[in-house]
Amino acid sequence: MSVELDVFVGNTTIMDKEVYQLWLNGYTVNDAVKVRIEGGVMEECEASAEVLLSDTMDQYRTFQMCERLLHHPAKLANQLLFQIPPDRQAMLIERYYAFDDSFVREVLGKKLSKGTKKDLDDVSTKTGITLKSCRRQFDNFKRVFKVVEELKGPLVENIRQHFLLPDQLARDYAAIVFFANNRFETGKKKLQYLTFQDFAFCAGQLINNWTLGAVDNMMEDMDVDLDKEFLQDLKDLKILITDKDLLDQHKSRVNNETSHPLSLVCNALRGKTNVFNEMEANFKNLSRGLVNIAAKLINAKDVRDFFIDLVEKFIEPCRSDKWTSIDMNLYLTHYTNSAHILDTFKHHAVWTRYMGVIKSCILRMYHD
Repeated sequence: MSVELDVFVGNTTIMDKEVYQLWLNGYTVNDAVKVRIEGGVMEECEASAEVLLSDTMDQYRTFQMCERLLHHPAKLANQLLFQIPPDRQAMLIERYYAFDDSFVREVLGKKLSKGTKKDLDDVSTKTGITLKSCRRQFDNFKRVFKVVEELKGPLVENIRQHFLLPDQLARDYAAIVFFANNRFETGKKKLQYLTFQDFAFCAGQLINNWTLGAVDNMMEDMDVDLDKEFLQDLKDLKILITDKDLLDQHKSRVNNETSHPLSLVCNALRGKTNVFNEMEANFKNLSRGLVNIAAKLINAKDVRDFFIDLVEKFIEPCRSDKWTSIDMNLYLTHYTNSAHILDTFKHHAVWTRYMGVIKSCILRMYHD
């Protein structure tokens, strides 16, 4: 009895993007086959269930063999076992290191340790993401952290070069590394309205302005650690709230030297917003809130509470007074700029460096 076989011989590794995504999502072979059948692949390819199962198993084995290379993406281009075109290599790497926002939101700011990994069962149940996928994503975060924590130079660039990630994904990983290193609190109930991208934006602002790398991008601790000399200098800003004359002048006073009104915060805002009365009444409390946050950042615990402090001491009072985002931008702009007009205030560079980040973060975090 003769048997006819169609044989195809080639040296390029066949990888189906859909099957790869199912593997990444933690589906078993049988569950992946069900998804493919429901998607109509049997009719499209005129294949039987047995052939589909065999194909899925074969691709899963290929992905599992490739996984050790994906842990060190640069090796993927230099290995000889799999013939994978460059564009397909880029796809494999990008998808392998991609993550679910709902997952990263649960672990953001936590220590990337065995203790946190033990809690992934609960994270999987809460998010609906398979435990296998949760573990892959967590291990990726930890792997990137370990590789870049001792490297000199810009954090985003180090991640991009060592893991061959596209720019935006590298920036997202930089935010994850930065939050893990500084242990920022993100899990409190008052912060639940903030998305990962909100925090990632703020991380970018902090990295670019408040770290050692912002001063010298070849510093030993690069962009992971906050600049402690800068944090120490922030204590000097307390004069804005401890000196009563300076506090009043910052709010609204007359320049004694010229007898002309200074266009300070409240004078500058008058007639430009519907919540002017609330701004004027709360000016001192809001100013104390922002300056006290600055003065305490030299302490590790207060660094961890940075975002909760912004919400409790500034964002919530403004939200209760029904400020709009436009009101917020207007207020912070005049609040920042007016300090430079104060005759006895000398800490202009520190103030600008501090308030530039504070303004950007608050505007991102303020959802009116």
